[in-house]
Amino acid sequence: MVWAKNKALLITTSAIALSMVAGAAHAGGFALREQSAYYQGTSFAGNGTTGDSISSMFWNPATLTGAGHGLTVESHSAFIVPQSDIDGTFTPQGLVNTLTGGFGGSSAPSGDIASDAWIPSTYMSYGLNDDWYFGFAINTPFGLSTKPEQSWAGQYYSRSSEVFSVNANPTVAYKFNDMFSAALGLQVEYLQVRLKSAYPFAASVTSTVPTSEVKGGSVGFGATAGVTIKPIEGTEIGVGFRSAVFHELEGHFINPNAPAVGVTSSRAGIKANIITPEMVTLSAKQRITDKIRLLGTVEWTNWSRLGTVKLKGTDGTTTNPTGLPDLHFNYEDGWFFSVGGEYDWNEQVTLRAGVGYELSPIDEDIRSTRLPDNDRLWLSAGMSWKPSEKLAFDLGYSHLIPADTKINIGPGHQDYNANIGTYTASVDSQVNIFSASLRYKF
Repeated sequence: MVWAKNKALLITTSAIALSMVAGAAHAGGFALREQSAYYQGTSFAGNGTTGDSISSMFWNPATLTGAGHGLTVESHSAFIVPQSDIDGTFTPQGLVNTLTGGFGGSSAPSGDIASDAWIPSTYMSYGLNDDWYFGFAINTPFGLSTKPEQSWAGQYYSRSSEVFSVNANPTVAYKFNDMFSAALGLQVEYLQVRLKSAYPFAASVTSTVPTSEVKGGSVGFGATAGVTIKPIEGTEIGVGFRSAVFHELEGHFINPNAPAVGVTSSRAGIKANIITPEMVTLSAKQRITDKIRLLGTVEWTNWSRLGTVKLKGTDGTTTNPTGLPDLHFNYEDGWFFSVGGEYDWNEQVTLRAGVGYELSPIDEDIRSTRLPDNDRLWLSAGMSWKPSEKLAFDLGYSHLIPADTKINIGPGHQDYNANIGTYTASVDSQVNIFSASLRYKF
């Protein structure tokens, strides 16, 4: 009997560890779009074309050629205020049901799992002459922090989730003529993941279930590229590319004591190869009058490349040291569409607004408790104030409205574990984003 329990424990522990590594990619599965207060105001419509802000270099580095001669510096801050509550029911099965004496079920709500976040970004450009331009950007392109109540109903599938990234991006751009510009850049990116879940084999109806943890970090490299085309006066088209970044997360997996099945705490070193997806941005800007400009953007993100994550030992030679199977994400590609406009109120003030719609790469078939994301509508407004030729301030605001969202972790779901149980829930979410920036031209 003890041998059977230990065997089941090994199988289930492996599945738990694997699901936690999956959570790393789920958490990083959504890029942080909030990289510019200027383009926040248009729901990022026109973000791949030249404008007063050099923050467009995040999506299309060729826009640097619109910065002019000399040094320009920008500092952007986005304040994300999300709200996300999960209300559902957990039904224990297998070993969890046995260890809790059949009383392990729960309908405890998550509370607000979403954490407020500050997303900073910095941009610099230097126009050497009429042809050559150099840029440098520091961004946080991926990130997540969710923390439900400790003993909520979905605790066996997730507790806290944290993803942190920093991306440094030097760029060089060349202006061939008034019609055509091109650019190339390098990405140097640090990614760290820390994920926790309740450890089901120390389950008890009389005490808080302890936590297992996976944590790892990595530095990866990628590229950026872009072109801008101005076929006629007043019309601009921009195409930008951010490549995939290859990460080999190195860290550990920790499980706590599970005395009911004869297991003590353990710590195992692991590696996991994760590839953040490439992104292509197509933007257009059309001047309607001297004061009015119409903007648009279509963005494609290759999330479907996240098909499989393979684990190996930290020595780099042991494949799947814990006997874990490969994980299939089954992501779809992500799409984002937006339209917006700008109006020059006077020489100092510009008003802008935009609407966007984002198609999530995750649907109910694979939606997890770590990041219960869905398609969403963006409604945005913003403004710029330019008190002098050298100094300017930008403000942006967005309200995000997700589609109705369900979680259904049961047989056939990639997170489902028959030794843990099923979890079904509804998610109530909304997001408000406030952003501001300052730019100065020396």
